[in-house]
Order: sequence, then structure tokens, then C-alpha cells
Amino acid sequence: MKLKDDEKQRAIAEATFRLVGESGLAALKMSDIARAAGIATATLYVYHPSKDELLTQLYEQAKTATAARLLRAYDPKQPLRARARAVWLAMLHNRLAHFAEASFQEQFAASPWFRERSQRMVASTMGVFSEALDEGRRHEVLKNVPVALLAANFIASVREAARLIRAGELPDDEASRVSAFSMCWDALKA
Repeated sequence: MKLKDDEKQRAIAEATFRLVGESGLAALKMSDIARAAGIATATLYVYHPSKDELLTQLYEQAKTATAARLLRAYDPKQPLRARARAVWLAMLHNRLAHFAEASFQEQFAASPWFRERSQRMVASTMGVFSEALDEGRRHEVLKNVPVALLAANFIASVREAARLIRAGELPDDEASRVSAFSMCWDALKA
């Protein structure tokens, strides 16, 4: 049996992320992914036996890579606000540097493909961030609302700041980042 080629796997992932950004998950076809990746459709099926398997595997790989990038910025010894700021900035950088991948993750998480296996994986890889939000809530640093609502507001702030920067409506500079994070923190704090 022939070994799977890392370069082909990378091309498949990049093609999938780009196509999902252009036309969404529902319209995605294996033949389109293969064409965009520069491989035969039969070859794509060697790597991923179904669209379901392809999407789930790419989501889990992308989420794991994202979590690793965010954890590099996370220092559990820092005060909560400093940890939140570091993660917020890392999320913003990640979204700007890996936009197609981040968009794919969001679409997947809102789709019928996001099932229990992927949900468990997210809870495991992103648990440290939920724990920090819960800690802030318990110590009355953050609003006493469900952690999911705190996380949703935090992530939405990053998403919108990135959108504004990508659209050229907000300068991509330190002052804008400081202001955007400050507004996010003000919305979350008790």
C-alpha cells in the first residue's frame, strides 16, 4: 500500500477550506475538492472515504492546530485579564493569519456534521479557556452568566475585530487591538 503524501493532504485541506469559504459546506463536492487540490477524485477517496470523514477529520485537525497556537499565548500564572488579553490577541492573529481555516471551523461547528465526537474533542482541546472563564465568574471578576455566553461574546469580539481589519475599516495596529480587547473585557467583567 502506498503511503499518503503530506503535500497532497495539505492541498486537500487548503482546497476544502477555500471552497467552503466560497460556497459553504452544503454545496461542497468531493470532485470539486479534488480538482482544486490538483488530484484525481479517486485519489481523494483514498485519503478520505467520504465527505463526512473528510470534514470531520479536517475540523479536528484545524481545531487542534488552533488550540495549540492559542495555548502558546496562555500563561496560567498571569492574572485573568492578562490571560484573556493574551488569548484574545492570539485568536485575532490566528483568525487573520488562517482566515479560511477559521471560517471553515465556524461553519463546521454550526453544521449537522458537528457531532458528539467533535464536540468532545473541542471540550478537551479548549477546556483550559472555559475553565478560565468559569474561574473569573466564580471569583466575581466576570459577569455571572453561563460560561457559554461569556465565550460567545469573547469569540464574537475577535471575529468582528478581524472582519473590520480585513475590510480595512479598522487599522491593523496596536492601538486598535488594545481598544478592541478593552471593549471586549468591559463587556465581560462583573
